[in-house]
Amino acid sequence: VQLVESGGGLVQPGGSLRLSCAASGFSFSRYDMSWYRQAPGKEREFVARITSAGDMSLYADSVKGRSTISRDNAKNTVLLQMNSLKPEDTAVYYCKVYVWLWDYWGQGTQVTVSS
Repeated sequence: VQLVESGGGLVQPGGSLRLSCAASGFSFSRYDMSWYRQAPGKEREFVARITSAGDMSLYADSVKGRSTISRDNAKNTVLLQMNSLKPEDTAVYYCKVYVWLWDYWGQGTQVTVSS
């Protein structure tokens, strides 16, 4: 299983970013996918989850209404569109999948929201 995140960067408050996670090594279309984040000095926290078919999603209250998770099963990719970014969104964002009784994580992509 390999998960590779991209799309992070430095953005001003109120700006937008689209994170991408490229997956390989498993039957991508059969598994729910999730995004988590970890801010400096804090525990890793759930951000969003999408079902295998992409027909249902779940969001943390902190990002609800500002973020959209989506997936392209033909490209083995899951996306996280984040809008109206706030300084408190600054964190390393990770893609995660639970496969074969194990959580697999990507290496993360840094998102920094600052003026």
